[in-house]
Amino acid sequence: MFKKILIANRGEIACRVMRTAKRMGLATVAVYSDADALSPHVLMADEAVRLGPAPAAESYLRADLILEAAKATGADCIHPGYGFLSERESFARACEEAGIAFVGPPPSAIAAMGDKIQSKKLAKEAGVNVVPGYLGEIDDTEHAVRISAEIGFPVMMKASAGGGGKGMRLAWNEEDVREGFEAVKREGLSSFGDDRVFIEKFIEEPRHIEIQVLGDKHGTVLYLGERECSIQRRHQKVVEEAPSPFVTPDMRKAMGEQAVALAKAVGYHSAGTVELIVSGADPTGESFYFLEMNTRLQVEHPVTEMVTGLDLVEEMIRVAAGERLRLTQDEVRLDGWSIETRVYAEDPYRGFLPSTGRLVRYRPPEAGDGVRVDDGVAEGGEVSMFYDPMIAKLVTHGTTRDEAIQRQVEALDRFAISGLGHNIDFLSALMQHERFQRGALTTGFIAEEYKDGFTGQEPDEPLARRLAVAAVMVALTRAERDATIDGQLGPAIRPSPRRIAELGERRFDITVSGTGSARDVSIDGAPPVPARLDWSPGEAMARVTLDGEPLWMRVAPTLTGARLTTRGATHALRVLPPRIAELSRHMLQKAPPDLSRLLICPMPGLLTQLRVAPGDRVEAGQILGTIEAMKMENNLRALKAATIAAVHASVGDSLPADFVILEFE
Repeated sequence: MFKKILIANRGEIACRVMRTAKRMGLATVAVYSDADALSPHVLMADEAVRLGPAPAAESYLRADLILEAAKATGADCIHPGYGFLSERESFARACEEAGIAFVGPPPSAIAAMGDKIQSKKLAKEAGVNVVPGYLGEIDDTEHAVRISAEIGFPVMMKASAGGGGKGMRLAWNEEDVREGFEAVKREGLSSFGDDRVFIEKFIEEPRHIEIQVLGDKHGTVLYLGERECSIQRRHQKVVEEAPSPFVTPDMRKAMGEQAVALAKAVGYHSAGTVELIVSGADPTGESFYFLEMNTRLQVEHPVTEMVTGLDLVEEMIRVAAGERLRLTQDEVRLDGWSIETRVYAEDPYRGFLPSTGRLVRYRPPEAGDGVRVDDGVAEGGEVSMFYDPMIAKLVTHGTTRDEAIQRQVEALDRFAISGLGHNIDFLSALMQHERFQRGALTTGFIAEEYKDGFTGQEPDEPLARRLAVAAVMVALTRAERDATIDGQLGPAIRPSPRRIAELGERRFDITVSGTGSARDVSIDGAPPVPARLDWSPGEAMARVTLDGEPLWMRVAPTLTGARLTTRGATHALRVLPPRIAELSRHMLQKAPPDLSRLLICPMPGLLTQLRVAPGDRVEAGQILGTIEAMKMENNLRALKAATIAAVHASVGDSLPADFVILEFE
């Protein structure tokens, strides 16, 4: 067995690998860029080596610097994590030549599966189902248009070396191909250094299902069940679960055996994933096709660990050390259900725009009782523009799918983040969505169910009542605290126990009796019921229990009430004395400013294209420019026909969010 391991990665995956390595008795070495000098993975490691400046190209993608760090610290193996160099054949080969074990598959397998065009040819030869498409070289846009027409729309255009949702465009017609083909090439070149593109048939009602494989250097390859990864946004996974609510035992066996056949065909060892696209329109479950093989550990590997009881990182390390797998295919068991949600630094209320900044508050839910949090950030740390926007992975496990879902909802309620935008509300809303709960999933789920964007989960009447009680008790707790502060002019005035709580158009007349955290409340004249508020002014989290039912929420007091975040939305409540509440009903709301004459930059990013000039006439839907953020291109379109009055930015400008790019007449 090895003695010291270097983790050639950062963030949550570096921390996750270190936890296993330390449990196995291995010394750990971290590498870091200047942006990560005080990151948790650096502080967790036994040793840490600086690589260079913040950009990945000058730090985490420098294989030579990583190998120098391994040699300088005496590391005898390197775990690449995922992303960065994890699927670079050249890096695995360089480790081999340096006499340092690579905790992953052999270079030949990485090369074979790293080229999506070549991998599909190999899969077909190994007897694996492949999607109809064109795997040859595509000359230009016109050639792409002809190929797409021959395959039959809709088609998917993909960067050959792509991954992680980058370098992909769905085309429903010829116009989409003309608009997207060059963008796919650019994203492929920018993200992966390869601008080759392939085109394949887009499967209707598609489900994204992947098979986890695990092999050793002695010829044994196992499949460890499947993961359902259909909940995606812009081809980036958001929710994963194991097993899939769609896959039957017969499907699992057929998929697993094909995945094993492919792995054996390329001499694979270590952990890897065979990704499949499955037609949800085929009730037989036989329409599944090979997409690609990821020759590394997947982001979503924890759900497989939760249902199999295996530690995939430990298995990878043991395989790299030459050990045989310690179980057979017949011994693989799937116990219960596990769901993972990815907590991203993005704002779902603003079209999921990336959000960067400091984590002013970061308090994940406590691990245990079916809850696991994999993260690599800390309160006070920064989510920068240089790396992936994922903050953490929240993983839950239950004996049933419903139990795993409920644990997700409750854990998300207890997840406190402030200082930047995040998608916790959206994840909670997904978990509560009726279609998600019955397992009717496709890769188009988010686009289909949130056509007009995300505005928060609307509370039902029972939840609204609990929110109203919580807001009133928060207000009374603050008022009672204020009444005890020294230096009051005159005797302290005890706040009135009756308040009107307003939640949008809903109004609740609430009377609170008693003192302390446990009281009785009457809602709209109904008989009193017991209520309890576990919260003190200044705390971010609170638990309100109404008539025996607890609810966790994040609390932000306001001048007239509180903002309570729970169950997939942030709810602004006003808490007023009855007389003031009656007067306020007649006050007019100030109209929001008219921004329709402005094109506003939706996120921090680089303006890579600007297609208009002052005086130009544009039509609704016309592309005006392109913003590149986190290696993704985002087209800015005109919402209506108009004439350009003024332009305030130039191609190459780095723009902040909300910058006015141009004005319409």
